[in-house]
Amino acid sequence: MSDEPLIRALDLSKSYGDGQQLQVLSRLDLEIQRGEKVVIIGQSGVGKSTLLHLLGALDHPTSGRVFFGGADLAALDDKRLARLRNQELGFIFQFHHLLPDFTALENTMMPALIQGLSRDEAGTRAEAVLRRVGLGERLAHRPGELSGGEQQRVAVARAVVLSPCAVLADEPTGNLDPATAGEVHDLLVELNRTQGITLVIVTHNEQLAALADRTLVLRGGRVHETHVG
Repeated sequence: MSDEPLIRALDLSKSYGDGQQLQVLSRLDLEIQRGEKVVIIGQSGVGKSTLLHLLGALDHPTSGRVFFGGADLAALDDKRLARLRNQELGFIFQFHHLLPDFTALENTMMPALIQGLSRDEAGTRAEAVLRRVGLGERLAHRPGELSGGEQQRVAVARAVVLSPCAVLADEPTGNLDPATAGEVHDLLVELNRTQGITLVIVTHNEQLAALADRTLVLRGGRVHETHVG
């Protein structure tokens, strides 16, 4: 691993509200190295999703700074932030957010098409990653024709189709039964092992947390290390 963290948060705070503000994160510091598998746990409402959104440039902190690959996110204009989210980061959410009128292949192609790849190249990449996640026979199926686990596998494929540096996942198996959740856990770990993709995962799932290199608990607006693998 490089000595330079892939993701670094410095003195990060986030509050909501105009009058009596609700402070969710308070002067939080965090470093995540390239290739790490990091799980963030904590009680509901403590700001785990908020932290993930800040690390992934989906939201702006009230104060403090986030660096990705050494770049200060606050110094990037909207176009460069959009490129970062498209090409360097993959996102997986509890609810897959697939487009219902498009097939598994078409949903997976979306990031590549947004990047500007031709339809043929985007399709080739999407098919390859869908086969890697075990959906080679489901390419032409729409989300409504897929099981919950298959839909989440499409979401994983979409997140990694451009081989991002990092995948940020917010309760990626919270909506799945234990057996299916285990399959998705194994898939994420395999992608980390074979492609070196950094994983930052918010979860309540103890089995998934056990697979991490580090487990961090978010409490009182800050992270505390509880486990090193």
